[in-house]
Amino acid sequence: MMKETSGPDTGPTLSRRRALAAGSSALAAGLAGCLGGSEASQSTDGPVAVASFFSFFDFAREIAKDTPITVENLVPTGLHGHGWEPNASVTKDIIDADAFIHVGKDFQPWADRAIQTLKDDDADTALINVREGVQLVDLAATLDSEEEGVGSNRGKDPHFWLDPQRAKKSVDNITEGLVDLAPDHEDTLRSNAETYKSDVLERIDADYQSIFDQASRKIVQLAAHNAFQYIGVRYGVEMRPLVVNLAASGDVKPSDIKEAKQVIADNDIQYIANGVFESRKPAKQLLAETDVTGYFPVTPYAGVREDWVKNEWGYEEIAYNINMPTFNVVLGNETPEEAGPDGWADEWQNFE
Repeated sequence: MMKETSGPDTGPTLSRRRALAAGSSALAAGLAGCLGGSEASQSTDGPVAVASFFSFFDFAREIAKDTPITVENLVPTGLHGHGWEPNASVTKDIIDADAFIHVGKDFQPWADRAIQTLKDDDADTALINVREGVQLVDLAATLDSEEEGVGSNRGKDPHFWLDPQRAKKSVDNITEGLVDLAPDHEDTLRSNAETYKSDVLERIDADYQSIFDQASRKIVQLAAHNAFQYIGVRYGVEMRPLVVNLAASGDVKPSDIKEAKQVIADNDIQYIANGVFESRKPAKQLLAETDVTGYFPVTPYAGVREDWVKNEWGYEEIAYNINMPTFNVVLGNETPEEAGPDGWADEWQNFE
């Protein structure tokens, strides 16, 4: 399994924003977050924290910079973090780790089972629940109240990290857990966390707000699952998912297609958004049966492609290189050629 790791002896780092501006195609192999099996992950004597979800792996590695803590992402490159079913080796990785960073109960069933195994085996792996204390919003009214996977938070949407302000709480939760792992490095951990919240999450929030304030249309048609409601709630826009359940692999009903067609016609929508790690078939059907001329990528930061890993992309880079350009296009703020860096439209319009 390919695994992303971040460790203490990964060498100097390059500013992500400067890397983006320079259009870098790949950073040095020793940088934090490179593909798995790195020397750092194999040789470090410091604490190891493993994460069940990419977004929180990324937050944790930012918080852990310049400390002995190694952070590893358990979800293999190219897979969606919600719905993936790992083999038994992943549970062993969790048991062997010093801490397990997870998204809370009833979101990733495999993670729930792993936590139960930890308890049954009386393992000393610390549990870091990123969702602790986060205010969740209600699910969209179109969803079935018996939605599978909602569990004890039935009726609540778990995708809170798409709202940068709510994401700050998960940064705080991770920080507290990592401080417990490496108390001698508390000042560095807390400083890193505050910097990330103020310099990255605040800027992302402001830039998202600017995109949606600029838009004359306040509705986005998604050929994707119901993972983007927090964007809508935060910025006052209606997100219309084609897959109206929480699973990225959910079925699209004929009635869902019919409703999407009506939304497209009523709002004169030229471009729609499609999940990077989801089926292209519904988007292609809408292209064939409506006046839509293209679809562009969105992602709830639940997985990464190999090229994103090589380019050292995290939550910040994905926001600026994938989601923001697409929202600018689908809202009509910019043409595809204007929205992203050079070549973005050629790479991403009607992507396979």
